[in-house]
This record gives sequence, structure tokens and C-alpha cells, in this order.
Amino acid sequence: MTTVTTEDLKGLFVRIAEAMTREKDRLCELDGVIGDADHGIAMELGFSAAAKAVSELDSTAADPTLVFNTAAKSFLNAVGASSGPLYATALMRAGAAVKGKPSLNDDDMVDVFAAFAKGIQDRGKAEIGEKTMVDAWAPAAAACRAARDQGLSLAECLAAGLKAGETGAEATKSMIAAKGRSSRLGERALGHMDPGAASAVVIISCFEAHFTSE
Repeated sequence: MTTVTTEDLKGLFVRIAEAMTREKDRLCELDGVIGDADHGIAMELGFSAAAKAVSELDSTAADPTLVFNTAAKSFLNAVGASSGPLYATALMRAGAAVKGKPSLNDDDMVDVFAAFAKGIQDRGKAEIGEKTMVDAWAPAAAACRAARDQGLSLAECLAAGLKAGETGAEATKSMIAAKGRSSRLGERALGHMDPGAASAVVIISCFEAHFTSE
């Protein structure tokens, strides 16, 4: 059974921020086809701000909920675009899912992952098949939960989640967008991966890598 401390969570945010810096140009390129070409910039700004804010927390006084809530506030302050409220809600839900716990175990982290995905879906009011980040997050969370229900380890659960998220993001290429700016393009958006789904896979892969290397 994994024990996840506030230091582990701080490290996770650093990992995500670094990944967004690496992936920024690719995400902006994807967004340039069907959006404003700024999604990568927004995600780098948001997670860099979140990583900086949580790194400054006193680990002896902070608990996982405070880490997630601090990340949520920082992300929202840094990103005014649509992804700001979506990820702020996701992070707040993650914090609420483990309220009062000084450290987290495998079950708690699966709860965090599920709450994260549900927060995005609830705030964005999107369903699978509408060419959004939900197409990656929802199946990833479902696969992660199903793996845990089978008694698999956190690393195995997150690996299952990543695989489902990658499949979901790939599927957005064959979808016509029902939400956001890309919905105006109709069939012209066909053949292009949704940038939000692509960045979701980046985040999920960071979860998987971080808790596999523990």
C-alpha cells in the first residue's frame, strides 16, 4: 500500500508543471487548428503557478486538502481562460475527497483521481463524445476505479487510467465538437485531436509516472 504525503503531492505538481513546459508548443499547435492556439500557454501558466504555490507550503502544517486547494486557487488566478475554472474545480474536488487526512493511501488516490475527473465534467457540463478533455478524463477515471475494484495497486490503476485516457484522446480525432470555439468548425475539426484531451493525457501520465516511481 502506497503512503502519499504532502511532499509527494508537491512533487507531483512540479512534475506536471515541467511536463506542460515541454508540451506547451505541441498543445498550442493542436489548439491552433481548432481554437485560439493558447491552450499550451494556459496549461503551463496554471500548473507552474500551482507548483510554485504548493512548494511554499509548510509541510509540517499542510495536509493533502490544503495542497489541492492552494493549487486550485493559484491555477485560477493564473489562468482566466476556460481551463482555469475547470482545473480549479477539479483540484478543489480532489481536496474535498480526502478532507481531514494527513496522508493518503491507494484508495484515497483513486478517490482523488475520480474526483478530479468528475469536477471537470461537472463544471464543463460535457459528456463523452463531445470532443473535450472529458473524453480523456472520464474513461481514465473509470478505468482507474475498475482496476482498484479488482484489487490492483495504485501504479497499476493509474497505468490502466492512462491507457484509457490515451484511447479517449485519440478518439476525439473522429468527433465533431459540441462545445467551445471548435464547435463552430463542424466537420473541419475532424481528424484533429482535442487539445484539452491531449493535455489531460499529459497530466494523467504524470500521475502514472509519479506514483510508479515511488
